[in-house]
Order: sequence, then C-alpha cells, then structure tokens
Amino acid sequence: MPILPVNGIDINYTQLGQGRDVVCLHGWDQNISMFAPTQRFLSPWFRVTVLDLPSFGESGHPEQPWGVEEYTLHLKVFCDRLGIEEPILIAHSFGARLAILFAAQYPVHRLVLTGAAGLKPRRGPDYYAKIFTYKAAKQLFKLNALAPYKDKMAKTFGSADYKNADGVKRQSFIKIVNSDLKPYLSHISVPTLLIWGDKDDATPLWMGKTMERLIPDAGLVVFENDGHYAYFNQIDRFHRILEHFLEKDKTHV
Repeated sequence: MPILPVNGIDINYTQLGQGRDVVCLHGWDQNISMFAPTQRFLSPWFRVTVLDLPSFGESGHPEQPWGVEEYTLHLKVFCDRLGIEEPILIAHSFGARLAILFAAQYPVHRLVLTGAAGLKPRRGPDYYAKIFTYKAAKQLFKLNALAPYKDKMAKTFGSADYKNADGVKRQSFIKIVNSDLKPYLSHISVPTLLIWGDKDDATPLWMGKTMERLIPDAGLVVFENDGHYAYFNQIDRFHRILEHFLEKDKTHV
C-alpha cells in the first residue's frame, strides 16, 4: 500500500477506481480495513480513498496531542496532496468528528455519517459521582508515596479507549472526546445520510436524531437490533442504501 508523507507523518492509504472522489474515515482504534469492503463496492463508479488516520493502523504518530481541529486540517492537506476536491465523505464514529468539521469548513459534495461521535453525551448522577471520586483520588495520588500508582488509578476510572491509549495518543483522546461539534452541524449545507444502530451504546440513537434535526439536509436510517458497528455488521444493507444515496453521482466507464 502507498505511503504519503504529510507534514512529517507517513500516511498509509489505498485508492481504487475512478470518478468523483470518495474518502472513508474509520473510527477510533480502527484502521483501513473497516472500509475496505465499501471501497471495493464503490470503486466501479468512484475513486475511493481509504486511509489509516494518524496514530492508527500503519500510519505515523503526531509528536504532540491532536484534537479534532488538528486531525481535520491534516485531512485537508492529505486531500490536497492527492488532488481530492469536494469529496464525498463516508465516516464512522471518531472519523465522523473529522467529517463534520471538514464539511463545515471546506467544500464537500455529500456526507455519510454512521454511529457518528461529536455531541456531548447526556450525563446522569452516577457519572458525576465517579468524576468527583476520580478528582479526589487524583489529588491523593499526588503524594510521593502513591505517585507510582497514579497511572494504574487513572486506568481504573477511564473508558476502554482511554485505557488502551497511552502517552500522546491518550492526551489526544482526552482533547477529542471533550470537543462538542454541535455548533458546526447547522453549517453543513450538503445532503447528509445518517445511519445508526438502535442499540448503539457508544453514540446512542438520540445523537443521530439530533444530527438529523440540526443538519439542514439530513436523513436518518436506523438499523434495528444493532449497535455501534451496524454499518459493518450489515454491510450489504449499508451498501444498498449507500448506492441509492449516491446514484446520481456515479461515473459510468
């Protein structure tokens, strides 16, 4: 697979087909393989680019923590380097954060978001009790005798994605999950397809409904009895809906 250096970071990517550009963006701790079936499916009609985002798969790592803004700017430079203009963006979870900000700031043709992250989750009393306990423990672990156990304590309180990251990647994760992209949704002016699993517990369905309401030209399709990876679990259904949504943009060669 080709490697493209972008601002000092090697980006692993693949590109298939010809026609209007489609760019696929995977979720957190995922890689290029998640959209490989979609790339193959769309390649008879589109030029489809799938990349390992920085810090994932075979791509390189930023030296400093990145938030959504840095990732999105990096994606723009990547697209410019490959001559990708006004792409159709297809994105899942974390990748959808980049797609939302990209579409609000730069020209795109269409947008497909599935299990999209980007909204602040609703928090109950249990969450705030856990945060209070964590902050108290954090102060306690500043004591010299307990300092060696600080990282272990942090992992006890963190999410699975937090626990699986370390160093710069963990700091990036903190920046990213604390970002709220809700103000950008109304700035997305292109047709947007939202696909959600009704049992999604990472980005619950209410987030999809909120995005449908706030993005001016959006429609929501719900996959029953499926979760955060509904698009991948029901890949044939996903592709049928995708093909219908993109029918007018097909290039026939």
